[in-house]
Amino acid sequence: MPRDRRYDILFEPLQIDPVTAKNRFYQVPHCTSMGYLRPRMLAEMRGMKAEGGWGVVCAEYNSIHPFSDDLTHVSASLWEDTNRGKDTT
Repeated sequence: MPRDRRYDILFEPLQIDPVTAKNRFYQVPHCTSMGYLRPRMLAEMRGMKAEGGWGVVCAEYNSIHPFSDDLTHVSASLWEDTNRGKDTT
């Protein structure tokens, strides 16, 4: 079945400086609860979406400092190694 021409714009490349997305399919950031417990699984999921044709695949929520940590939710974290195990209060 041919695609309705009204939707052709969705399949056109889109310039998002400094890169060009191959289409307008955008996977929004969301939490999968894989985070730091399953980083390879999370990377594989993003890779599968990119292979499947998504133009832009976002990372999920990342805790960037111990103060922003949501302990009840599994998420990725980008803390500096120098802060691990230290009291940051």
